[in-house]
Amino acid sequence: MGLKIIIHNKKGFFFTVSAIFILSLFILGYGIYQMTNDRTPINKRIDSLNDFMAFYEKDLPRQIYITGFRSIFLAEKSIVITGNPVNNISAMLSEAFFNGTMNGEHQELIVGARLSDLQRSLSLNSRIMNLNGSLNARSISITQEDPWNVLITLDANIYIYDLEGLAYINTTKNITTYIPINNFEDPLYVIYTGGIITNKIKKTIFLPFVTGSDVTNLINHAKNSSYIDSTLAPSFLDRIEGRITPSPYGIESLVDAQRLSLQSIPVRITSCVDYIYLVNNITTSHQIQGMPSWFRLDDAHLDMYNVTGLVI
Repeated sequence: MGLKIIIHNKKGFFFTVSAIFILSLFILGYGIYQMTNDRTPINKRIDSLNDFMAFYEKDLPRQIYITGFRSIFLAEKSIVITGNPVNNISAMLSEAFFNGTMNGEHQELIVGARLSDLQRSLSLNSRIMNLNGSLNARSISITQEDPWNVLITLDANIYIYDLEGLAYINTTKNITTYIPINNFEDPLYVIYTGGIITNKIKKTIFLPFVTGSDVTNLINHAKNSSYIDSTLAPSFLDRIEGRITPSPYGIESLVDAQRLSLQSIPVRITSCVDYIYLVNNITTSHQIQGMPSWFRLDDAHLDMYNVTGLVI
């Protein structure tokens, strides 16, 4: 009888252990399920935060494009009004972006493109998604990496966080955008003709300049004062600052001396290349077969315009 009681107790013991084990698995599984459910709102907020950040990173270059474009316009306006080049275009851009001023004077044109405007826009748009965002700009600069565009670079810290405290992004980025120089006024024409003659920058379509002895394209290129890239010439930003030194990102046009003559600007006996002609830099120059009598080129440009064999 005692032996049967012992066996019975063993069965109960194993049953109890099995029940406890099964119950533990259930509790553990339920706990994992609850933990997974508890993270669902967090994951959704992280996704929302990432989506907003991705959108903002795409939109910010558009906003600094506007800042850069308007600042260049203001620089050219200043040149027209004063007749003088801008001392430092990067400093002027920074003043416009951070303060909304140029030379200490309020500029209505830059309203909407200042740092404070970008900060306000970020704050308002992030609130729509129950987020909050701040933009802390360290610097903004304008440079060139090619002849036909200027590069605007904004160095900024971006901090965006969920208002419920579930997630945040804190990052520092260089935001860049390119602004084509096409259709901006060439400052050299304004500065060196006293504003009498202006010339919009337009990349030439008249290529090749010369075919055999046919100079039709070269005539059209010169009469339109169109532009080519040239490492012998100053860049667009150099021109804004009044420099005529060679640049890897240089551009140049040929001055239509007849057009200037019609505005009572005397024809000069020198190369028609703009940064030479406009500043009255007297150089050894040559007339070219088939070209108007006022048209001349210096030695360094004969090959560039395909006229080496057409020198008179």
